Amino acid sequence: MSTATRTRDANTVDSIPPLARLFPLGLQHVLAMYAGAVAVPLIVGGALGLSSAELAYLISADLFVAGLATLVQSIGFWRFGVRLPLMQGVTFAAVGPMIAIGTQHGITAIYGATIACGLFMILVAPFFSQLLRFFPPLVTGTVILVIGLSLMDVAAGWVVNNAEDGAADPVNVAFAAGTLVFIVLVERFAPPALARVSVLLGLVIGTVAALFVPGMVDWSGVADAAWLGVVTPFHFGLPTFELASVLSMLIVGIVIMTETTGDMIAVGEIVGKPVTRRQLADGLRADGLGTVVGGVFNTFPYTAFAQNVGLVSLTGVRSRYVATMAGAILVVLGLLPKVSAIVEGVPRAVLGGAGIALFGMVAASGIRTLSKVRFDNRNILVVALSVGVALLPTVSPEIYARFPDWFTLIFDSGISAGAITAILLNLLLNSRGAKRKYGEDPVVGSYDGMRSTAAVALIHPDSVGTGLIPVQFLDDDGTELAAVDKDGNPVEAHVVVPERDEEH
Repeated sequence: MSTATRTRDANTVDSIPPLARLFPLGLQHVLAMYAGAVAVPLIVGGALGLSSAELAYLISADLFVAGLATLVQSIGFWRFGVRLPLMQGVTFAAVGPMIAIGTQHGITAIYGATIACGLFMILVAPFFSQLLRFFPPLVTGTVILVIGLSLMDVAAGWVVNNAEDGAADPVNVAFAAGTLVFIVLVERFAPPALARVSVLLGLVIGTVAALFVPGMVDWSGVADAAWLGVVTPFHFGLPTFELASVLSMLIVGIVIMTETTGDMIAVGEIVGKPVTRRQLADGLRADGLGTVVGGVFNTFPYTAFAQNVGLVSLTGVRSRYVATMAGAILVVLGLLPKVSAIVEGVPRAVLGGAGIALFGMVAASGIRTLSKVRFDNRNILVVALSVGVALLPTVSPEIYARFPDWFTLIFDSGISAGAITAILLNLLLNSRGAKRKYGEDPVVGSYDGMRSTAAVALIHPDSVGTGLIPVQFLDDDGTELAAVDKDGNPVEAHVVVPERDEEH
C-alpha cells in the first residue's frame, strides 16, 4: 500500500478522507454551525436598523470570512493556524459591545474597533500562549465540561424558536426529539460510513419531515435571493477608530482568546494530538487574522466554534481537512446567497435536536479529560465552583444586568467565567504551598464525608482489600503509603492483593 493511500485511509489529524466522504463530513460541520454563524449579523444588523439588503450582505460577508478563517486555521501557513479540525465563526461575546458602539458612533466604528482587536490578538498571541501551563487536565477538563453545558442554552433556544413566553411548541419538541432519536439509531445500526455523518442525516431527514408541517420550513427568501453575490471590502465605508470603542473591543479580544484556548485544547484532546504552546500561539494568531479580515470585509470578530468541537467528538473523524472542506463550502455559500437561503431554511427545532447531541458530546469530552485527574477535596472544589459560576448566566441571563459593561462582557459568557474561575482556583488550591501543607491527598474527616474519595472513606487502613475496589493505605498523618501484601511486603500502589488470610 502506498504512502498516499495510507494517508487517505488512516484516521489521523493529517489524513485526507476520500472526496465521497470528505464533502458530506464538511457539509455536516457547516450545518452544525450555520444558525450560530448567521445569528450575530442578524442580531447586530437588526439592532442598528439595517435594511433587508444590508442584512443579506452582512450574512454573506460573515459566511465568506468564516470560510477564509477556517481555511487558515485548519491548513495553516507560516505561524498562522493551529492545524486541527477547528471551525471559525463570529463570536457572541462581541454582540453587546458592538451594538453599543454602533448605536453611539455608527457602524464604521465597529469595523475600526474590530480591526484594532484583531491586530491586538496577533501581537499578544505569543505571550498568551505561555499561559498553557495554567491549563492542566483539571482546568481543561472543567473548561470543556463548561463549554458543553453552557451551549445547551443555545440548543434550547433553537427548540423554543424565539417564542415570546419562552415555552416550546410541542411540535418543535417532537421534531427535536425525533432528530435526536434518528441520530442515535444511525449511530447504532447504520454502517460506519453513514454513522460518521449521523448529524447531517438527522438534519436532512428532519427537514424533509418538516416539509409536511405547514410553517415549519420557511424558504420564502430563496426566490428573492441572488444567485451570485460579491463581498467587497469597506462596503459600509472606511473604518473609524474611537478610543473607547477600541478599548472595549480589546477586552472582547481577551475573552475570545480565552474561549479559543479552551476550544483548541478540547479538540486536541479529542483527536489525540494535544496542542503545544507554539500551536496555541499559531491558532490565536489565526483568530486575530480572521478578525482583521472581518473588519475589512464589514463583518465581526472571529473565534473557534465550540459546537463543532462536539461534532468532531461525535463523528470520531480526526482529519483537519474535513474542516478545510467546510471552510471552502462556507466561502462558496458566502458568494451564493440563494444557496445560503436554502440552508437557512433548516428548521430551528431540527437544529435543536442535533445540538443536544453535539453539545452533550462536548460535555462528555470534558468528563473524559477529568477522568485523568486525581480527585481530592481541592480538585473537586475547583470543578464544583467553576461549573457553578459558569452556569449562573445560563440559568439566569439577567443576573448581571445591573453590573458595569466591563464586568458583564466577561461574566455574561459562562465559558469565559468558568475558565477564569477554574484557572484562579487551581492556582490557589493546588499551589506548591498548599501541597506542602496538606499533602497530595489530605485526610478526610467524618465531617467531610460527602466530598471524600471512596477509597479513603470506605476502606480501613488495615484492610488488604476485597479485589473489587482499589485500596489506599494511609499513615496517621494522611500520607499515602505503598500497598503491602499479607506478609507485609510492599507492592505497587493501588494494586489489590486478591488473596486474604482466613482470619480476615
